[in-house]
Amino acid sequence: MDVLQFDRLAARARDLAERPGDGGRPPRRLLGLAGPPGAGKSTLAARLVARLGGLAALVPMDGFHLAQAELERLGRAGRKGAPDTFDAAGYLALLARLRAPAPGATVYAPAFDRALEEPIAGAIPIGPEIPLVVTEGNYLLYDEGAWAGVLPLLDEAWYLDLDARHRVPRLVERHVRFGKDRARAERWVQDSDEANARLVARGRDRAHLVVPMT
Repeated sequence: MDVLQFDRLAARARDLAERPGDGGRPPRRLLGLAGPPGAGKSTLAARLVARLGGLAALVPMDGFHLAQAELERLGRAGRKGAPDTFDAAGYLALLARLRAPAPGATVYAPAFDRALEEPIAGAIPIGPEIPLVVTEGNYLLYDEGAWAGVLPLLDEAWYLDLDARHRVPRLVERHVRFGKDRARAERWVQDSDEANARLVARGRDRAHLVVPMT
């Protein structure tokens, strides 16, 4: 992504954070970044939050991965990353709390540790002074089950669009970096990540903005 494109996106996010509400002060707003695995969601979200400073905080959807032990109990460990391997209802409930927090309350969100491949509860504090929460993940625009309730809670949803020719090698390298051997990483990307990417792509037309990624 070139500097000019990022500057335009950051300005749009800043406007969302600073736009006054009915009472004159900015209310809490939610910006969602969706897209297939490897599209650059977490990188762009972190850059936006850094640019906006104290105006924004980042809450990744990945904190709602089911624990590995639960995936194994359910027989879903081989499909980790599919829609039914997350606590979608829990994520939805958190977004509702973030959108309308109790006065003066800090809301705690979970994180996801890629080295451990496990969620970490209560790892991200979102203070009452934060006017914009940026959340990112594959299924923000997915329209089945509890996931269908996510988009109505977002003030804006952006879809990050990156060609598979660029995404797939990036995904393989990510899996290798976090411990898979290359052959297993390539199989996982083709059998799991790309199957999920096809589900994610169904939500592209529901986005408020499609962001071409390079």
